[in-house]
This record gives sequence, structure tokens and C-alpha cells, in this order.
Amino acid sequence: MALQQHNGPDQIVPSEHIVTTRADGRINLRIPESGKAIETTPPISVPGLLKRTADNSPDCPALAYKEDGKWKQITYKEYYDQVRICAKAFIKLGLKRHHGVCILGFNSPEWFISDLAAIFAGGIAVGIYTTNSSEACYHCANYTKANIIVVQDQKQLDKILAIKSRLPDLKAIVQYEGEPTSPDVLSWSELLTIGKDQGDEELERVLKTIAVNECCTIVFTSGTIGKPKAAMLSHDNLTWDALTISERLEVKKRGEVLVSYLPLSHVAAQVVDIYIVMINSACTYFADANALKGTLVDTLKEAQPTKFLGVPRVWEKMHEKMMEVAAQNGGIKQAIASWAKNQALEHHLNKIQGVNSNSWGYCIASAVIFKKIKQALGFNRCTLYASAAAPLAADIKRYFLSLDIPIMEAFGMSEAAGAHTLCTMDSFGLDTIGMGLPGTKTKIVNPEDGQGEICMYGRHIFMGYLNDQEKTDEAVDSEGWLHSGDLGRIDQKNFVYITGRLKELIITAGGENIAPVPIEQLVKAELPHISNVFLVGDKKKFLSVLLTFKTEVEPESGRPLDILIPNVQEWLKSLGCPAKSVSEVLRAGPDPALLHALQDGIDRVNQQAVSNAQRIQKLSILPVDFSMATGELGPTLKVKRNIVAAKYSDIIERMYA
Repeated sequence: MALQQHNGPDQIVPSEHIVTTRADGRINLRIPESGKAIETTPPISVPGLLKRTADNSPDCPALAYKEDGKWKQITYKEYYDQVRICAKAFIKLGLKRHHGVCILGFNSPEWFISDLAAIFAGGIAVGIYTTNSSEACYHCANYTKANIIVVQDQKQLDKILAIKSRLPDLKAIVQYEGEPTSPDVLSWSELLTIGKDQGDEELERVLKTIAVNECCTIVFTSGTIGKPKAAMLSHDNLTWDALTISERLEVKKRGEVLVSYLPLSHVAAQVVDIYIVMINSACTYFADANALKGTLVDTLKEAQPTKFLGVPRVWEKMHEKMMEVAAQNGGIKQAIASWAKNQALEHHLNKIQGVNSNSWGYCIASAVIFKKIKQALGFNRCTLYASAAAPLAADIKRYFLSLDIPIMEAFGMSEAAGAHTLCTMDSFGLDTIGMGLPGTKTKIVNPEDGQGEICMYGRHIFMGYLNDQEKTDEAVDSEGWLHSGDLGRIDQKNFVYITGRLKELIITAGGENIAPVPIEQLVKAELPHISNVFLVGDKKKFLSVLLTFKTEVEPESGRPLDILIPNVQEWLKSLGCPAKSVSEVLRAGPDPALLHALQDGIDRVNQQAVSNAQRIQKLSILPVDFSMATGELGPTLKVKRNIVAAKYSDIIERMYA
């Protein structure tokens, strides 16, 4: 597509389409002719937003990173200048309009700068999970016709070098940490030198062709079957979602501090760490790569964030650690802590009911007990605690309420540019995902008993899936509503509740979306004596699997019997643990030889996992196979996941005990 002189980057190029599947496509923005100010606010591009912030707050700290044990800061003027230098280098290296720049590494200033530079240079920013395999990286890079790939270190570089010959559009690889050992790889300093040697003319020419209603970022999101889908997000999707979240949370201009540690390949981290920070002239501190292994609290203590976003697993880890510490306290300390926690829990539960009860007990506990707890966690200045990417268990919420740390739940999707609903300190509950953000709409379709599919509308709804019209049409209807695949309801106060999942996606406690069916099929292929495989892990720390053996079936009813089919019996005999029935296998606990054979099959499946989160860590053998007669299978022999999960909930819980 030839570059054309326009009036970008904040222009809107006319389009009649509400969705597109083309990388160079444009859509009709969902801006009403009249309405609330947030709905009709003029759109701004990513380059326009960063320039505006750099002009208005040039000396405010934008990014903070640690070097040689000391914190260093980058101001907004420096941030803007470095993004432009990097963008000029990308253009010089051969980045074409609407082609991808893939970024593979842990959160850092270089990650942010590469992401924004890709957009400034007319390309598309594409984050890749650091846990992805080479093949998963290949899918992301090849699918987005990546011209440039930016990696953190040798470990990530090796993944790209293994697939480099299969990427026809690839022009350059950049390593931003350490010195590259490969002669064909640029260091970060070499990249910036290239950019500094370029004039501004070509960059300015490209910027004039950019429009706010075109794709600037792609987020890969899992589907129930097949490879991850490429969700295309426009400039307006990201900058407007950041704006409406900021309005709901009443984020202050200048002075806010956040810590970046969640994977930037996830849309939640991008919209919070990059765009909410940018729109409010705030500062992002970068945690180190071991943040989720225990060092996060050290960064929190030093950065003193004013807002904090965690996925459920982060809150669970904090809970586990604090319970360990509490168990070591003596009787008197435990009694005082118990009293204080009761004061805080009562205060916040009353607040949920609309009763503002600042009792003397709560005030004393807050000043004496909870102040010390927050200091220990680095939350001295924190005014908002949020959880996103997966539902947070109510018992974890109650625990933190008792510590005067009310966690606000947020709900959204990659396809909604991040958040759609959000609880606030003035309106929250233990089981709600909050109200729709200002300027958005939420409705329930096909309701039964008040429950139906949650659908969303607003300027944050994505453009479509790259090169996938069928999936795009399934996700967005003809009126522009995004269908979430989640079952839910809306109460009289407009609080939204999720009551189930229409989709089969598993969302782990770490927030990673995992399609169970492909993994289950791989297990069946590796373990041919197994009849049914059921993957579990929703809201859990890791994946586990339930297995059923192939057994004889009652001819008339189709009900599975206890007797193993002959070849399963022979297999068990060959393992040295002969058995003729499932009950015999389970009677004294599965034989170690059998468990070893099953684990070998699981290990072979794990070798094919695209990320660590998709590895199976535990298994259990069920006493009976699935069938239509017993209710686990539907008419087309698809597993009824909710039925199986409920039926074997005790076995599932034991695997996570």
C-alpha cells in the first residue's frame, strides 16, 4: 500500500465498516453525534497522546528503572524523543506500513519504547509472551508479517534464530539487554545510533498517513480450537479505554505511580502500564524479571505505587505469604490481629451495603495495625487495589478486606481493549465485576432466569481478528455489540455479575487463557488406553487433568461398566500391575508403575506446550468413564464441562489442596 499524504496522526479516515480483518483496514468509530462528554470526546492517536503529554509535562518522570542498584528516571520529553529515534531506526531497517514489530521480553523501558516506536513508524505493535515456544513465536511473527523482532536476551533470541529462516518478511532483530552474540542481531545502542543518524522527514511523512481508526496494536488471544487469534486494536480503542478508566477511577494528573510487572503481551498490562500512565502524566516503575517469584514486594516498597493492579495469582501469593507470617505470631499478637481484622471486615461489608461506619475500632486498627501491614507490602501511598484477567475468589477478597485492602474487580477482554466494567471504592461488592465504564453499554442477550450472555458496546470494542472474518462475525454482531461468551446478569443498580462461561476457555489464576480441547486431544493421542481427558485449571495456579479408562459398555443403555476392555488389561499387565476393572486399579491407590506410564505421556504433551502455563502438573484417574447415559456427554458426544466439574469437584479440589 503506497504512502499517501494526509493530515495524521489524529485524523479519522472515512469508513462505513464497524469491523475489519485487514491489517490496513479502517473502521467507523463508535462516536455518537450527541451524548456524554466521555462518549463524544475527540479521538487522539497514540503518537498524538504521547506528544501532548510530552508538551504538557516535559519534565515529569515517565519511566523509572533500576541500573546498578539505583533508580533512574526518564522524563516525558526524553521518552518522546527516544520513541521518535527508535521509530526512525525501524523505518530505516525496513518497517513497512501495517507490518508487525514483535516484542519478546520482560517489562522494561525498551519494551515500551519499541511498542510505541512501532506505532509511530506506521507499523503494528505485537507483544509475545516470554513463555512462548519457538513455534508459538513463529505464529505471531509470521501471521503479522513482522519486519522487526525485538528480544530481551539470548534466551529469547534463540527462539527467534530457530525460526528466522521461515520468516520471509523479517528485516531485523534487535536485542535490548546485553550484547548480541550473533552478528546479524543489533544491540539496543546500535539501533538508537541508526535512528539518530536519520532526519525527521520520513517519520513525519509516515505520521501524516496514520489515522486513529486504524490498527496500531495486535493482542493474541486464545480460541477454543486452533491457534491464537490476532485481536486488532485501533488507536482510539486504547487511548479511549485508558481515558474512560481514568475517569471512573478519578486518576490524578501528575503524581500517580504504578509498577509494571504483568506480561505486556496481555492487554490489561498495556492499557494500564502504558496508556493510563501516559494519559495522566504518571510514572511507571519497572519491577525485575523475578517479580512473580518473590521480588515484587521489594519494588513496591521502593516505588511506593499509588495504584496497584494484580492478577488473582498475585493476590493469592500475597495471601499465602501473609498467612505463613501470621502463623508464627504469638497468642497476644494473634488476638490483636483478629480484633483488628474483624473491625476492618465489618467496616467494608457495611460500606458495600451503603453504610459508612467509621467506628472508633476501625480508625484505631487502621492507624496502628493496618498502617504497618501496608508499609510491609509497599502500599503506604496506595489508594486503589485492583484485580483483573480472571475472577478473584471471594474468600481472598474477604481476607484482604479484613486487612483494610479492598480489592476492586475489573472485567474486560482483549477484544474490549482491556476493561469494560470496574468496581470503585464507592461501589463494589464481593461477587460483582462492577458497573460498565463511562460511555460504554452492557446488555444481556438470550436471558433465561435473568441470566444470559454478556455483550458490550463502546469505542473500546476491537476492530476484528486479523485475516479471520468468520471469528470476527462470531464475536461482533451486525449492530456492533461484542459477545463475550460469558454468562451473567445485571442487577437493578447496574452491577454486572458473571455466573458462568459459555466458552470453554480456562482462565488460570495467572490470567492466561487456555483452550482445553487441543491439550486434551494431545493427551488422548499420547495415552491411547485412556477414553476421556478433562483438563481443569480455571482460577487455579496450574493445570491438572482427569483421566478415564476405556471400559466395557452396557449394550442397551450405553452406560460404562467397571470392566476394562481387553487391550487396557493387557497394557496394565505389561506394566506389571495387572487389573481387570477400574475399581481394582483404584482399590489400593494406582500402582506406581501405572502412574509413571501415565506421567510419561503427560510429559510428552508438556513438551509441546506453547508456554509454561499450559503444562499439566497433576493427574487423577476417575472411577467411571463418561457417557450420555450418565450425563457427562451431550448428543454430539461433547463433554459437558460444568457437569464433570461439579460431579468430580472433590477430586479436583484434592489436586489443589
